[in-house]
Amino acid sequence: MDFQTKYREKLVSAEKAAELVRDGDWIDYCWTATTPKACDRALAQRMPSLKDIKLRGGILMHEPEIFKIEHPEEHLTWNSWHFGGIERKAAAKGYAFYAGFRYSEAPRYYYDSTDPLDVAFLMVSPMDAHGYFNFGPSCSHLRAVVETAKKVVVEVNPSMPVCLGTADNYVHIDEVDFVVEGFDEPLDAFPPAGEATEVDKKVADLVVRELTDGCCLQLGIGGMPNAIGKQIAESDLKDLGIHTEMYVDAMVELSKAGKITGKYKTIDRGMQTYAFAAGTPALYEFLDHNPECMAASVGYVNDARTIAQIDNFISINNAIDVDLYGQISAESSGYTHISGAGGQLDFVLGAYLSRGGKSFMCISSTFMDKKAGKMQSRIRPTLSAGSIVTDSRANAMYIVTEYGIANMKGRTTWQRAEDLIGIAHPDFRDELIREAEQMHIWRKSNKR
Repeated sequence: MDFQTKYREKLVSAEKAAELVRDGDWIDYCWTATTPKACDRALAQRMPSLKDIKLRGGILMHEPEIFKIEHPEEHLTWNSWHFGGIERKAAAKGYAFYAGFRYSEAPRYYYDSTDPLDVAFLMVSPMDAHGYFNFGPSCSHLRAVVETAKKVVVEVNPSMPVCLGTADNYVHIDEVDFVVEGFDEPLDAFPPAGEATEVDKKVADLVVRELTDGCCLQLGIGGMPNAIGKQIAESDLKDLGIHTEMYVDAMVELSKAGKITGKYKTIDRGMQTYAFAAGTPALYEFLDHNPECMAASVGYVNDARTIAQIDNFISINNAIDVDLYGQISAESSGYTHISGAGGQLDFVLGAYLSRGGKSFMCISSTFMDKKAGKMQSRIRPTLSAGSIVTDSRANAMYIVTEYGIANMKGRTTWQRAEDLIGIAHPDFRDELIREAEQMHIWRKSNKR
């Protein structure tokens, strides 16, 4: 039987596909920009008659229709691999929860899970002449989703870019149970990054000074990593490589500035390797059929053993708070859940294992506490109660604020305290010294 005949036999309406869902089922909703839409709308129509539906997904870029039903908490539970703003609101309403994990391990979680995956809804590109659909910018862990789901429904979106890469970014018609089509919608996109603040520029300047020609970059999500990417694009650096969890707009800018060749990468030479991408429409256009960009499983991209094979690997991420021990929180502020661990620890570990590698955790020295109505330090004596330790003190390397860089590796508690207080905002340094004394991590010999 030819592929087109198989396609037509499996073609159903979104409403028909939604009928697969039964009470108590575990459902997968894909990832980031490729979260399903047509099937979501159809499932939202059924959801009021269902109960105990457990869904997995992450970094929602639009609010699913299933969230908009009356009393969603009575019908569904959203289990997120990585929180964003939409999921924070759902968590506050009691029906969204976070799965704490290292992102590199996501595929194995599916293979080893004792929770069944009953139905997977996956947004894909149109089928090619060989019977393959492409996961677009969401390779990530979706191959594992397909291989473990009892039923696989692909939602075809003609606007989906075809992102070239490994076999992990494809699903064949023979592996699909149902095909849904009949809509063409632009992928969810982030707005263009705003202008970098003066603090962002100062931090970027400090980090860029530490980079060398031929190094390989990973940039995290957020304004500060984007500011660093922009500054690299405007620098004299050349022959850089890309090996990153998330492909972001700053990397498009770097590519168009001629900074990326990958000629010195010790694996995947010449390729820009990534696990998923999310950004502006310009980013999706850049990735579409681009042979220099390689989408691969997060189990490969984020594995510290993979990263360690790349010489001069540079990991650049941001955080919420850092304490005087060097513990880094990038997930919560006290009990307020903000984000997820993602692959931050994967890259912190991998960068240090790389020959010549470095990891940078970039933060502004202060933030405005709206509840308290005053400025607070991001460098704290200890993390506040409830704050999650994303990167332990043993794993931290360079911590950067607009006031300087502090290297945590091989430093004792008093050295860490001294160095971190030295890059804290001046208005908080005396208070931090007093706290460090009470914590017995401040030597009398270095007291001012």
